[in-house]
Amino acid sequence: MRPSFRLSPRPAAMAAAALFALALAGCSPQDDDNSADASPATGASAASGTATAACAPGSLATRAAGKLTVGTDNPAYDPWFSDNDPANGKGYESAVAYAVAKQLGYGPSQVVWQKVPFNSAFAPGRKSFDFDINQVSISADRKKAVDFSPGYYDVRQALVAPKGSKILSAHSLADLKGAKLGAQVGTTSLDVIRDVVKPAKQPAVFQRNDLAVAALKNGQVDGIVVDLPTAFYITGAEVSGAKVVGQFAGTGGTPEQFGLVLDKGSSLTPCVSSAVTALRANGTLAALEKKWLSDAVDAPVLK
Repeated sequence: MRPSFRLSPRPAAMAAAALFALALAGCSPQDDDNSADASPATGASAASGTATAACAPGSLATRAAGKLTVGTDNPAYDPWFSDNDPANGKGYESAVAYAVAKQLGYGPSQVVWQKVPFNSAFAPGRKSFDFDINQVSISADRKKAVDFSPGYYDVRQALVAPKGSKILSAHSLADLKGAKLGAQVGTTSLDVIRDVVKPAKQPAVFQRNDLAVAALKNGQVDGIVVDLPTAFYITGAEVSGAKVVGQFAGTGGTPEQFGLVLDKGSSLTPCVSSAVTALRANGTLAALEKKWLSDAVDAPVLK
C-alpha cells in the first residue's frame, strides 16, 4: 500500500540541468572495469564524489519528508541481514543501505524499513519504497519495469547439496543432468538451473528461500542453487552436513550484479546511483563485503 503523504514535486527541467552539469564536470562512474557500474541502468549519469545541489540532504523527493524508506523481503536472510532485523545495521545489505542513506544525508533514525516480497520489488507499478535492497540482480528485462542503481555486489551462483545427496561429488554440469534441483521463484538462481545446468528433471520452484532450504533438509531435492555467500551460510549454520558443491561461471560478458531497485523514472535514481558509485570508489563496499560476507572459502567452478 502506498503511503498517503504527498510527494514533493521535482521539475524535469531542474533534474535534466543538474545531470547535464554533472556530465560537463566529468563526474562519470570511476569503475571502468565494471560494466554494470560503467553503464548505469537508467541511462542517467551516476556521478561519484560529493553530492550535487540536486542531491543535497533534505532536497530529495522521498516518500516521507525527512525520511528514507527502504524495502526488503521478510524474512531477511543471513548473511545479508542479521536476526531478520534489517534495522539493526548488521549483515551486508543492511550495512550497505545505511551507508547509502548516510551518503544521501540521512542518519540511522531517518531510515524506515518496509517489508516487500522479492518479486514485488521489481514488478511493474508504483512502489511504496524509495529504494529496495534484496539481492535483486540487474537485468535488461527487469529494467523495463524499474530503475536500478549501479551494482553494489558482484554475484556468483552456487550449488548446495545435503548430506547423502548423489551430487555431492559432482565436478561438472554433466554430473548434474539427472539431479532434482530447486531455487526461489523469480531469481537468477532458477535461471541458472534452467539455462545453464539444463537438468533432465524439471526444477523445484519455491516462493521463498527458506522453503527451498527446508526442502533441502527434507531430502525433497538433490540440491538448491543460491548466491555464494548464502550457500556458505546454509552449509555453516542451517543444514548440518550440507556442502557447497561448486559455483557457476558467468554466461555472458556482463557480470551479474545486485542493484538497488527504484521506481521506473524515479527522481531519486541519479542521487542513489551517485551514492553507490561513491561507496564503491572509496572502498566502503569492499570493506563491508569483507566484514559481512564469507571470503575465506572458494568453491570449484562447475563447467
